[in-house]
Amino acid sequence: MSEVNLKRMKTDERELPLFQAAERMMEAIQQRAYELASGRGFGAGRALDDWLAAERECGWPASELVERDQDYVLSVALPGVEPADIAVTATPRALYIEAHAKSGLREAAVEGKTTVHWSALAAAEFCRRLEFPRDIEVERVTATLRNGLLRITARKAERPAKPVRVPAAA
Repeated sequence: MSEVNLKRMKTDERELPLFQAAERMMEAIQQRAYELASGRGFGAGRALDDWLAAERECGWPASELVERDQDYVLSVALPGVEPADIAVTATPRALYIEAHAKSGLREAAVEGKTTVHWSALAAAEFCRRLEFPRDIEVERVTATLRNGLLRITARKAERPAKPVRVPAAA
């Protein structure tokens, strides 16, 4: 199992380049989802389908978020991506994932006496923000990459004490 570059932040620092890249990716997904909806006449009941199709087209890999009693586990398929090409930033409420996939097959084929007729292994850049339903313990987030599967475990923060009703003094 390989360790992944993991940054832990106590707050959301919106000025970091990472956040700007995530915003650009979300804008691209939003634009593509609008185009898909527009192409079918904005019929009711398909907005989620359009959004998910736009995410796939804009390059977000297959992923899954599982909530367990004490933590969340996010799995992201990143075949061909090396741990050094992944950056995960954890904040109290969200994860930001950046990954850069390189196409080494095309470069190797061009150097020899081989012709590439087609390739679906082009270089790609992924950037995604995932917000949790509740705060996480930033110091206890772990991220590993094994067999092309990025696995991030984020421990849930203890809930604040429930408010107690205090009767007014007479």
